[in-house]
Amino acid sequence: CPFRHGHGQPRAFLIRPTRGTFLDAYAGHCDLHVGITSSQGVVYNYDQEGVHRDGSGWEQCISIPLVQPDMWELLQQWDNLLEEFSLEETWLPHRYEEQQHNCYTFALAFINRVRQGRGGAALSKAEFTERFLLARSREAARYLRLQQQLADRDVYIVPLAEQGQEQ
Repeated sequence: CPFRHGHGQPRAFLIRPTRGTFLDAYAGHCDLHVGITSSQGVVYNYDQEGVHRDGSGWEQCISIPLVQPDMWELLQQWDNLLEEFSLEETWLPHRYEEQQHNCYTFALAFINRVRQGRGGAALSKAEFTERFLLARSREAARYLRLQQQLADRDVYIVPLAEQGQEQ
């Protein structure tokens, strides 16, 4: 299963449907929401109400890890960087704009801030999507198509225990 419990994915970029879940009748054309997790699995995300710090609600996500295990300094600084970034005026509720200044803008701006702080180049939305999201999105789409085909044939799908899904 390509979906992960987002709160168990530290320092990751998460994607989930804005409403409902992927496995609960997601049609592929519905809006998606993204966030960034802290080291403790709190999901920082931005919408028309401003920045949220969610301890629940991200139990079924596509997850893209953002920090390598050998990045000791970044591992230690992550939560402070994320909190400081989320408090900037740029992310006040009145600045939200559905097409140009949204949850994806928030998450990518944080990723780029971290990359630039480590001497890396900023990524455009298109480049980040191509390099990190497309493969995971295609995998999720194939899984959802297979699940729908099985459901259409009256096959009952039994979810694995959480430990089995992580493998």
